[in-house]
Amino acid sequence: MLRPQWPVERLKRESERLWEIHVEKHGPPVIRLDSAAPVPDEMPTFTLGALLDDTSPMPADIIAPRVLTPGGLLVLGGAPKVGKSDLLISWLVHMAAGQPFLGFTPPRPLRIFYLQAEIQYHYLRERMQQISLPPRLLAAARDNLVATPKLKMLLDTEGSVHVAQAIRRAFPGEPVDIICIDPIRNLFDGGPDGGGENDNTAMMFFLKDRVEVLRDHINPDCGVVLVHHTKKLSKQQVKDDPFLALSGASALRGFYTSGLILHRPDEESPQRKLEIELRNGPALDPKHIDKVKGEWVEINPMNERLVRQEVGAKHDAERDRKGDVICGLLHEEALQGRMYTMTLFAETFENTAGLGGQSIIRERLNVLTTKGYVKFVRGAAATALELATERSKYGYLCVEAMRLATIRKHVDLDTGEITSELIDVLPSHYKCPQTGAVLPVENPSVWVYRDTEEAR
Repeated sequence: MLRPQWPVERLKRESERLWEIHVEKHGPPVIRLDSAAPVPDEMPTFTLGALLDDTSPMPADIIAPRVLTPGGLLVLGGAPKVGKSDLLISWLVHMAAGQPFLGFTPPRPLRIFYLQAEIQYHYLRERMQQISLPPRLLAAARDNLVATPKLKMLLDTEGSVHVAQAIRRAFPGEPVDIICIDPIRNLFDGGPDGGGENDNTAMMFFLKDRVEVLRDHINPDCGVVLVHHTKKLSKQQVKDDPFLALSGASALRGFYTSGLILHRPDEESPQRKLEIELRNGPALDPKHIDKVKGEWVEINPMNERLVRQEVGAKHDAERDRKGDVICGLLHEEALQGRMYTMTLFAETFENTAGLGGQSIIRERLNVLTTKGYVKFVRGAAATALELATERSKYGYLCVEAMRLATIRKHVDLDTGEITSELIDVLPSHYKCPQTGAVLPVENPSVWVYRDTEEAR
């Protein structure tokens, strides 16, 4: 703003003129080799033979297998609201307790400093208290994981000093094992030029002059975990190369030793996919993970479809819908005083509510009876309900909380309304999921479903 509004050529000529005046007055610059000047550290070099002959043991991984190595840098990326912070907190708690997590194993309980700049104190406290982990695991990690509330600072020179002091106060005895920064964007310092995270020069300045200097000052062998956001890419682009989704400059990918990307392949499915990229170890297969009963678990990839995934998911949803419709019809018909055998139900409700033909309805009923969503009333139980004698192998169909309208009438004394008296319908038999045989129900008051997850 202060320079004259001259063309570039004139600025060059003016600069050369001023330099000539300086040379005439002070003489040309002299480059001296002063032996007293400090000599930089000798650059380490190794011959091929020295490398081949060195059979000393490899340094122990901070997080095996080679996910985080001594002095390494791990970047965890993910879109907002994908569960990145929740996954990270569970992971850090396991590492602080010395327990494996999704196949990632620490050699011992690790000392972790969690420098986070997103969640305020009370909400961080609430999130930590909501972790569904065994009490013994939480007890083992109580003193090894130290977290900060939301910080309003940059990781510049002054901020780095404050962070270093906080780490020393948190772990005065033993050095810290992992420094976690969550996220990069809120603490990013692009250097004197003020570049943003999309500038390669600014990103390299942040990684070398801020992150690495902080690590070397605290513990050169500790690992660093950086949490970063991802940009919007198409599903095909993420599938082809998921690490292109990392926001900001491409220099970040060339700098880290390990990269993890958490994304959701199907927005309608709760399952996530964790992509893994290692520089210091062999490649690891992606992990399919999900949160079950409050804990992150790995899902067997053999249970996932490889082809026609969207079509298959629609067929699954349609089968579930038909099952819900069948159970709903059985419940509603009983309130009208009607109960059905399997054959009679298929004949009555053919092409009703999108159920399809008789064979399709019978197939759905066979599945529902095997899984325990539909049970049977037969023999003495059917006689007690004043139902007609059935000749079916199974008897009358029954669902949970079913109530049957009888021929007896109930008069409301206040309104005079006459309604049918309702009685509870309890199952007497069920289909055995192992043999398919019809067996008596042990306790009709307790409705037992077959747990398909445990069966797999």
